[in-house]
Amino acid sequence: MEHSDFDKVRASVKQQCGSKVIIQLDKGRNKIDIQEGVIKGAYPSVFTILVEDKDDEKPAQLLSFSYTDIITKDIRMKLC
Repeated sequence: MEHSDFDKVRASVKQQCGSKVIIQLDKGRNKIDIQEGVIKGAYPSVFTILVEDKDDEKPAQLLSFSYTDIITKDIRMKLC
């Protein structure tokens, strides 16, 4: 992983703040969780996504991820 890759991912996420995204979380052992949310903030080392439950049973959750999670493909994001 090069430092320039990290900077490109960080700039891309920062540019998409406020956008609705679909995130695919790799939970290991062939388990994948797909959720929809909004990118709320981009910080030097992490970014946050606000995820609401589809059934409205649970309150909204604020999840945080590292930019390296995208580089290592632990999560994948797609704009809605």
